[in-house]
Amino acid sequence: MEYTSQEVLQYITENDVKFIKLFFIDIFGHVKSISVQPPLLKRAFSEGISFDASAVPGFLNVAKSDLFLFPEPATLSVLPWRPQHGRVARLFCSIRYPDGTPFEGDSRRILCTVVEKAKKKGLSVRVGTECEFYLFKLDDKGNPTTIPHDTAGYCDLAPFDKGENVRRDIILNLEQMGIEPETSHHETGPGQNEIDFRYDAPLKAADNLSTFKMTVRTIAARDGLWASFLPKPLEDEAGSGLHLNLSLSRDGKNLFTEGNGTPVGEAASFTAGILAHAREMTAFLNPLKASYSRLGCFEAPAYVSWSSQNRSQLIRVPAAVGEKARIELRSPDPACNQYFALALVIAAGLDGIEKKLSLPPAVDKDLYQASKEELVALESLPKHLGEALDIAKKSDFVQCIIPALTLDSFVRWAQNR
Repeated sequence: MEYTSQEVLQYITENDVKFIKLFFIDIFGHVKSISVQPPLLKRAFSEGISFDASAVPGFLNVAKSDLFLFPEPATLSVLPWRPQHGRVARLFCSIRYPDGTPFEGDSRRILCTVVEKAKKKGLSVRVGTECEFYLFKLDDKGNPTTIPHDTAGYCDLAPFDKGENVRRDIILNLEQMGIEPETSHHETGPGQNEIDFRYDAPLKAADNLSTFKMTVRTIAARDGLWASFLPKPLEDEAGSGLHLNLSLSRDGKNLFTEGNGTPVGEAASFTAGILAHAREMTAFLNPLKASYSRLGCFEAPAYVSWSSQNRSQLIRVPAAVGEKARIELRSPDPACNQYFALALVIAAGLDGIEKKLSLPPAVDKDLYQASKEELVALESLPKHLGEALDIAKKSDFVQCIIPALTLDSFVRWAQNR
């Protein structure tokens, strides 16, 4: 259900909500929050709630530090793990300057702008996410360790899979917040888990992923565990990916349903656009130095290529029909700001359509077993974060999506992370 501001105020009064957490997103995708009591919420909708933007890395400096949070009423949700008496709810917020103009570093707004551009072209994008994470034990003082929660492998069952009950509790809490996980299982690495989500509109999918990460960390902590969304927390084990499943519709028809595993028409150009801009986007899809230890091994791509079903490729076309027909982008990792990531990926696809780009031939090979001669013919993703940042800051495409102030801040802060 999507609420209006008046309906939110009524809900808060009638459902014993005593605290409202106003969520906003920093440039690295971390959820930040300010809590307000119900009497202040009406003012928040009309005037906003101020915060010190100079204290948020990559936002503003101390000489110009005031920004305001304006809650989005449609994002109301009660946090089910908090007490049912004196309940706690959350609202995602847009960020504005004191004069009411949008803050250019608001990644939710940037994603909305790209989605609106697609809508004006008569196109609708749907996104389904597949997010991997590790569960680690805590030491005697409650600090995180790198000791995995279990030693199970891919799709193992309990008692080997000790994450089964944790995943169950995560999913039950998400369902209470109106989020629809589809599948869950133990992944390849020891203590590694994956939960996949039903497709949704891009902003909703991104907000759901923010809520998911918060839920995973909360439930894990309750069970005496530490949840890690780092791309490569264990050097010799599988990295964690954030696979993005994307479909494209016009007039209610999924354009990926045609072609028998090979995108055609606008779907082909959309896919070609993502491939064409892949290197330019990589810094935002893989924003940590450790991200580049994951790429190129354990089913994570290292080259700009595509194929049907092939998990060694940057983009694969899963064996799916009807509303499930889609492409899967396999390079992003869970450390990314998913709002920036989706904005850039969708904009790249739209650019492919505008320029009527042709989809290059499929690379129907296992690239992990390919010869050096076969690989040298392929364009590679950046080898390290420094290379990715250099490409991003020089990219005309990236500069058209990410405002200059935000791009400069992202590059500066990412270099030191």
